[in-house]
Amino acid sequence: MSQVIGSRWTYSPQNEPFYNPGSPLLLISTLLTVAKPIAPTQTNVVPPRDGSDVTAMTSLGDDVFVVRWGGKEVGVYDGATFTLRGRIAVPRLGYSYGLAACAHNKCLYVSDCSHDSLHAVELSGRNAVTKWSVAGRPAGLSVNNARNVLVACYKAQKVQEYTTYGTPVREIRLKAPWHAVQLSIGHYAVSQSTSPGAVSVVGVDGQVVRSYQPSRASDDRRMEAPMNLVVTQNDDILVADTYNDRILSMDGSLSSVQELVLSDDERIQEPFSLCLDKPRGRLFVGEGSGSSRVMLFDMTLCDWINLSAL
Repeated sequence: MSQVIGSRWTYSPQNEPFYNPGSPLLLISTLLTVAKPIAPTQTNVVPPRDGSDVTAMTSLGDDVFVVRWGGKEVGVYDGATFTLRGRIAVPRLGYSYGLAACAHNKCLYVSDCSHDSLHAVELSGRNAVTKWSVAGRPAGLSVNNARNVLVACYKAQKVQEYTTYGTPVREIRLKAPWHAVQLSIGHYAVSQSTSPGAVSVVGVDGQVVRSYQPSRASDDRRMEAPMNLVVTQNDDILVADTYNDRILSMDGSLSSVQELVLSDDERIQEPFSLCLDKPRGRLFVGEGSGSSRVMLFDMTLCDWINLSAL
């Protein structure tokens, strides 16, 4: 059974607007595809808590869940004010690189790379935790169209699917998968921690439909450690190209790829974890490399809001 340090956390959707002039946010620049950046406008800044990498994030309702490198608990933050609401302790949690939340099942999934396992936390009552074993070195998690959880196990070279009760549904063999998210057409978009990095679209039968993997060292499209990815409502794929310090945007066919260009005043440093809040059009980006910030892209207003590290 888990504990919520400070207060018990229960899932309760709210419909509050995100931006509040009194909130600890920093409006930095316009998110560009072809537009020019606007001048920074500062409101307020909260200093970082520590230098631990943000290894996983997810959101549910107006709440954002965050795990840091080596953390033994999941931080729960209010998405409107980004203040800490509480912490969910996960017993015997090792290093985690994956979080996913399911509104239907009202639970939070946490991958455990150290112990080759998956934790399912009930987001109601006493936050009871169940745990089951998965293949070697689980990393990224997501919830698919069937409301099952997908686990990318990069050492075992498998993507596994489980029900919320831990019953296995299927597995797909694929080289070094780091994160898998289902597209609306049923295929999976998968980031692969190969050298060089790759993003593939894979059928539910395990067949690779197409891949994006520029291999020449001189090619500026070459990816270095693509980690988390998210899929938009239009099946566009956003990829954290971690060691190239950038986020790439791809269409579902992987035929069109572009970098999200930001102001040089606030460069992203090793984007590691991504979280897309589809109803509100918000993209959260968690950094590694010691900066350990959490940033927010408002995709509807095309404003980049820098949320200081949690």
